[in-house]
Amino acid sequence: MDPAPASQSPSVWRFARASRAHVVIDAAAYFTLMQQAMVEARQRIHLIGWDFDTRVRLGPGRRFWNLPRKGINPARLGAFVVWLCERTPGLQVRVLKWNFGALKFLLRGTMILDLLRWFLHPRIDFKFDSAHPLGCSHHQKVVVIDDNFAVSGGIDMTSDRWDTPEHLEDDPRRRRPYGTKLYGPWHDLSMMVEGEAAAALGELGRERWLLAGGAPMLPCAPQAETAWPPSLKAEFRDVEVGIARTRSAWNGLDEVREIEALFVEHILRARRFIYAESQYFASRAVADAIARRLAMPDPPEIVLINPESADGWLEQTAMDGARVRLCHAVGECDPQGRFRIFIPYNAAGTAIYVHAKLMIVDDEIVRIGSANMNNRSMGLDSECDVFIDAARPGNDHAAPAIHRLRVTLLAEHTGLSREEVEAGLAANPSMIDLIEAAPGKGKRLEPFVLRPLTDAEKAVADNALLDPERPEDLFEPFSKRHGLFRRGGFLRRPREWRRR
Repeated sequence: MDPAPASQSPSVWRFARASRAHVVIDAAAYFTLMQQAMVEARQRIHLIGWDFDTRVRLGPGRRFWNLPRKGINPARLGAFVVWLCERTPGLQVRVLKWNFGALKFLLRGTMILDLLRWFLHPRIDFKFDSAHPLGCSHHQKVVVIDDNFAVSGGIDMTSDRWDTPEHLEDDPRRRRPYGTKLYGPWHDLSMMVEGEAAAALGELGRERWLLAGGAPMLPCAPQAETAWPPSLKAEFRDVEVGIARTRSAWNGLDEVREIEALFVEHILRARRFIYAESQYFASRAVADAIARRLAMPDPPEIVLINPESADGWLEQTAMDGARVRLCHAVGECDPQGRFRIFIPYNAAGTAIYVHAKLMIVDDEIVRIGSANMNNRSMGLDSECDVFIDAARPGNDHAAPAIHRLRVTLLAEHTGLSREEVEAGLAANPSMIDLIEAAPGKGKRLEPFVLRPLTDAEKAVADNALLDPERPEDLFEPFSKRHGLFRRGGFLRRPREWRRR
């Protein structure tokens, strides 16, 4: 399969056709579908991620690798990969994981045994990715099978990710590997593609593997069969898919900021609405584009779904304060109150952690990937986003499926049925009105409340101390930082801070 030609746009690396594409909602479905897809692999499985935990259960199967049962596959990722190589002659598996946190594998018990079995297998190769400047991370979540099926999105094959769209309270299936402790509800998304778009992601994966020190890999030989999960009916057929990246300048390679440019392009293009889900709202460039569009005549409605708080004290320090600061700043450019952030809760009132990275614009564009709305994802970390634009030639038939996806997500978060969401939007297209009119007794969305920040929190947020855009920003003197409100941007420091 010939690789897709490179795009000439500063916001897109490649455009390529996908014979099928589908957005997978939440990791329960994702893990099961990936198990089905990997069973169909014939030549190569390339797993690229921020983290992997070989102890996670993907789907049906036996629990322990050393208790064989004829015809039944293992359920755990580590044993499943070995089983695949044993049953499929010639199958190669390549696994690439960010190098940070390698030592925590020692605390994951049987994962050491899994990695040892992988190391000893002649057709499995596991590498840590350290091909980036100090302070950066390899954040892509990409799987490529046989160069004709691929996934890109926000879901890692690791612990604390599995959940269903119901996000039940104390769901016993939402349990850490070999532990008794349950983790909280978790929301995430990824996009599956087939055909030329998968081949393009395969090229991206091979480039990253080589950069990380792996041996060169040739493209897989053309084959009629694909690893598309047999149980999955595709939402999209014969669509063009765009691919955008972020990459720091490193070892002679130029910086890539396609994702940042694509965010700005899509936000400024919005006419009626933007529906977005992101783990963070801390990006100066994204907030600046939102403020710019809201300040124009006839601004679109913008609804952003965020978690209640970032995960971990360091992320909370860096991201939560920046979210408050940017909300104040955007608010000064939003006289009509068209921008709102909502937090999802399950029926028991527990906040659902949003790890998804999605944006839908006017039911014409859907983009999903690994990039959050924070500064790191714009220029520091390695990221990969994919999108479908119904306004592109030959893509007009994708618009109804994009609309259905937005309806499905609004239904999941509000507790309404899909039919109720459809009827509500048909009567009144405002998502804000729909959310606020929802019963709010079960699953629900509640408005994000701006809490007061201390002077120290404001300083950390305004100077982007823990969320830099470029590697050199990590070592920039405090006095020279412009951070969230750098010169030349549309945003200005909020009045409540300027008055001090």
